[in-house]
Amino acid sequence: MTVTPAVFRRLMKELNELRTNPPEGIRVVTNEDNMLDVTGIIEGPEGTPYAGGYFKVKFSFTSEFPAAPPKCWFATKIFHPNVSSAGEICVNTLKKDWQSSFGISHILVTVKCLLIYPNPESALDEEAGKLLLENYDSYCSRARLITSVHATPAVRPPEFDTPSKSESAGPSKSTKATPQQQPSIESTTTPTLTIPSTTTASKDATSTTTSSQPLKASPSNTLPSASSKDSLTSDGSKQKESHPSPLGTADANVTGKVATNAATKAVKRTAKDTAGATRKKALKRL
Repeated sequence: MTVTPAVFRRLMKELNELRTNPPEGIRVVTNEDNMLDVTGIIEGPEGTPYAGGYFKVKFSFTSEFPAAPPKCWFATKIFHPNVSSAGEICVNTLKKDWQSSFGISHILVTVKCLLIYPNPESALDEEAGKLLLENYDSYCSRARLITSVHATPAVRPPEFDTPSKSESAGPSKSTKATPQQQPSIESTTTPTLTIPSTTTASKDATSTTTSSQPLKASPSNTLPSASSKDSLTSDGSKQKESHPSPLGTADANVTGKVATNAATKAVKRTAKDTAGATRKKALKRL
């Protein structure tokens, strides 16, 4: 098996990548004496009759690689419609669908998918293909039996101790948002202002104004008062004339009325006395 130096470097680079960062359920091992003696190991996918098994796939590179696909076959016995009893694999990737950009990793991933979705229409094992179409439970039982006998080791292959891409990445840690402290109700409550009704306020204001303001004097509510100018009577004596005084508060108005009535009566008596005295004098002169 001879390849060009450029192809050899390409294969070494891909093998190194597969060792350090392998796909999930896929590993590779090489022969120390011959680096082109490559063996891929595929872990049986969960949910299939191949679960729990580890299947070895051998590679053989020719001088035509990568223009032509390498030769691949199952080194581990398997009951599968697309795998012959000799281990030959029937998959389009290794035939008409091959591209020069494909490599070891792409081939192993394709074969692993074939274990999940077998294709009975292009069966290399006619018995397995017919059983898959007619009686799926029997097919699974037979494939599971062959897997347990030929592909299930007592100890897991040490190559699988290296974490795969998905395992090394790990589950994404969900960042929990720290709940914000809710402000207390007491601190956010706006004090309520009690606004009295307009009607009540106006009534109170009116009553207050009425009771507190004194009555104003006017021409119609004034009466003669005893404290005024002095006037001369007919006999030459001085008589005080009363002058009007303004009304005061409620109590003052009552008192003022009493004083005014008394003064009025005194004036009337004085006038009568003066008139009587005048008539007497006139009679004496006659």
